[in-house]
Amino acid sequence: MQARTLSPAAIFGFDIRYVIPLFQRPYVWNEQDQWAPLWEDVRTVAENLLTAPAGYLGPEVSPHFLGAIVLDQPLARAGYIAARYVVDGQQRLTTLQLLLDAAQWVAQQHGSRVDAQALEVLVRNKPEIAQQREELFKVWPTDRDQAAFEAAMDDEMQVPKDLAGTAIARAHDYFVQEIKWWALAPGGSDGSEARLRALVQTLRDHLKLVVIDLEPGDNAQVIFETLNHRGAPLLAADLIKNFIFQLAGAQALDVTGLYRKHWQELDGEYWRERIARGRQYVPRIDIFVNYWLVARFQKEVPADRIFTTFRDQVIRQKLDVPTLLAELSTDARIYSDLEKWPAGSVVGRFRYRAVEALNSAVVTPLLRWQEQELPVAQRDKALNCLESWLVRRSLCRYTSKDINRMMFDLLAELEEAGPAQAGDIVEAFLAAQTADSRLWPSDDAVRKSLEEEPLYTALLRARLRMVLEALEDRRRTGKSEEALCPRNLTVEHILPQAWREHWLNGVTTEDEKRERDSLVHTLGNLTLVNNRLNPALSNRPWTDEEAVARGLGTSGKRTELAKHSTLKLNADLVHSAAAHWDHDLIRARTAELTEAILEIWPASAKLAPQPAPAMIEREASTAGAESAGEGKYQPLTQWLVAQTADDLTVTFDDLEDVLGVPLAPSARKHSPYWYSPANSLAKAIAAGGFKASGVNLTEERLVLRRRG
Repeated sequence: MQARTLSPAAIFGFDIRYVIPLFQRPYVWNEQDQWAPLWEDVRTVAENLLTAPAGYLGPEVSPHFLGAIVLDQPLARAGYIAARYVVDGQQRLTTLQLLLDAAQWVAQQHGSRVDAQALEVLVRNKPEIAQQREELFKVWPTDRDQAAFEAAMDDEMQVPKDLAGTAIARAHDYFVQEIKWWALAPGGSDGSEARLRALVQTLRDHLKLVVIDLEPGDNAQVIFETLNHRGAPLLAADLIKNFIFQLAGAQALDVTGLYRKHWQELDGEYWRERIARGRQYVPRIDIFVNYWLVARFQKEVPADRIFTTFRDQVIRQKLDVPTLLAELSTDARIYSDLEKWPAGSVVGRFRYRAVEALNSAVVTPLLRWQEQELPVAQRDKALNCLESWLVRRSLCRYTSKDINRMMFDLLAELEEAGPAQAGDIVEAFLAAQTADSRLWPSDDAVRKSLEEEPLYTALLRARLRMVLEALEDRRRTGKSEEALCPRNLTVEHILPQAWREHWLNGVTTEDEKRERDSLVHTLGNLTLVNNRLNPALSNRPWTDEEAVARGLGTSGKRTELAKHSTLKLNADLVHSAAAHWDHDLIRARTAELTEAILEIWPASAKLAPQPAPAMIEREASTAGAESAGEGKYQPLTQWLVAQTADDLTVTFDDLEDVLGVPLAPSARKHSPYWYSPANSLAKAIAAGGFKASGVNLTEERLVLRRRG
């Protein structure tokens, strides 16, 4: 391995092609993280060069270091133009070519011919010796980026509309606009030609890269894995792709054919999109590969060990590369197709309720079998049983500590027996569990829990909303235009949280007040509304007559609920409580909705004997939380005390749902507000056992992390 420090003139100044293998990741750099900082550095050097004496090479115009690239020899030489494979640094090389070409275009339009020509030789090979059009370019990107790169680098070609939004086209346009603005700035004392010359000299001679040339016998994969990447971080899937196709190349397999057949689709934007997983936003492909490894090798795979686990298993088991790629790509299609299932289908409901609302994506490996292996009836039975197990445990507040290990055991049973009877196997497996951490809660256990459980403070909002949506779905006939409950509705208290200020109506004794406190967050007092009710309307008396008598307008809470909702849940509520809303009605509605829940998520008739609910290990309860927190932020403290996860990714709107009041304006404008121990919001979060981190004012979200 040889390492040299070279300028762009030395790297690109002769006929050469730097080819990025098909299995490398696509171009992912962006303006904020890479283009703008790079241009700022280049512009600074150029401006220093403008003011320095002719020929001066002192510290003020010292070269700017761009990082390292790693190159490997091609297996065979073809044509007259030398070629090197880019093992690492393709993002830098591609960006540098786009910057050089943008500067060349501006120099050609607004500078001298000699300056334009000085850059032309760095972005084009001699057409006289190029046997194919792609050989004209000094850098030739991976398959997905080739069309955009060719269009952006061609001065005579207008970038097509379908390519204008690509990162490569946007990068080229960004550099053109920035260079034009800087070189042609009104009132510039240096003149545009002088500025462009300084820029050309900077780009040719005052940028430096460390070029590492691999020699025969050097392990390109090891070097690729261990280099420190200063640009966009590599995904675990990028490392896996590089490893598996390096292995394919070493075995003289058809790398291009394997890539296009099995991996090309995985380089698309859908797979690289970041989605929520716990407190982190992780690329979809890394989440998929993680769960694929769990299903494939039936072992827990930490997020930071995805690549090494894959590599070690492939090497240890001497797995066949084409077979492995075919299996991976087939399962990827099944995984992505989950989002295409109708919301009312068993798979669609399971994905929404179990994977998304309950955040239990660990169960995803159950869905990897295809229909010829797993009959539809058995698949649906398996998913319904597992969904019931998850929902019932969540409603009973049973611990979730052992779910990963339980899934490994279940997958092992399915692998041993075969997926053809998956539904029967899943039902029997879950029904037979006797450990606290694995029990499938019985009907009595669910009834006992929901009778007094303060669901509003005990469940994450997405989970509670999902349960109420399921209750609404059950009431719909399926014949209407909108058979399923709309998503993302607002959870509303019927008896308001601030009942002491607005709904005291006859409650005088301390026992009555304690009773009302114990009922306000229970299932029977909760519903959904299409739009968030104005707090003034939400706190109104129940009937129109009471509202008029108290001078609060012409409509009460009952009328407003009917007005703001087309839901069957609220139609039934309005019909059954025409005159008042009291403690007995809350209890009766809790009992009614509980029976509906038991029908939506039935348990097996073969459940193993269970201990009394009070004897089962439960997650943290809200006991003692009533005195925690301060003032209007007390509901947040109570809600946090009830949570079981160590990290909660929440939006500002989620917190306002919990609080029942808007956040302070400073919370939406100043991130330090969340970290100050002096304000009431931070005190309430601390009283709940958490602290704020990762506050993102732009996306209006943060992570609440349990204190150690």
